[in-house]
Amino acid sequence: MATTADLKNGITLDIEGQLWNVVEFQHVKPGKGPAFVRTKLKSVLTGKVIDRTFNSGVKIDIEILEKRDMQYLYKEGDDFVFMDAKTYDQMTISQATVGDMANYMLENTDAVVAVHEGNPLYIELAASVPLKITYTEPGIQGDRSSGGTKPATVETGIEIQVPLFIKQDEVVMVDTRDGSYQGRAN
Repeated sequence: MATTADLKNGITLDIEGQLWNVVEFQHVKPGKGPAFVRTKLKSVLTGKVIDRTFNSGVKIDIEILEKRDMQYLYKEGDDFVFMDAKTYDQMTISQATVGDMANYMLENTDAVVAVHEGNPLYIELAASVPLKITYTEPGIQGDRSSGGTKPATVETGIEIQVPLFIKQDEVVMVDTRDGSYQGRAN
């Protein structure tokens, strides 16, 4: 058991059986009354963000999440199969756990999988990944007044907005947080 004095950004708390990441915290010492800690917590499973206040010195449960370096191997039905980079053990992870990250994963993509008590909680990919443009209309120069974009489909099947000069079969960097175009891949 730890106390509120041990709170730091990024640690994981077990509150009433649910796991929450500390997004931000602030120790407050008002002129009148006891000190307290104001926190912003994000649910590990759902991503929901809440504000929670703890009295100073209250005992809290800090959970340790194991983060494993893994490699995405293939899709099996609705599940994704990953391999541990150190032990070569394979782990099957559900579509619900992978979430939107599936839009940016190709076979052999490296990922970090957060595991708690043997159960995968979520995956993290690099901030941007290289993806090949499989289809896009040719951009027509001169038919607009400012820099324009056009839709393009990448090899994972999602559609992103790219500048008009990007052609089919080019490899571009795509941001895994919001799906935005980041530039051409080297």
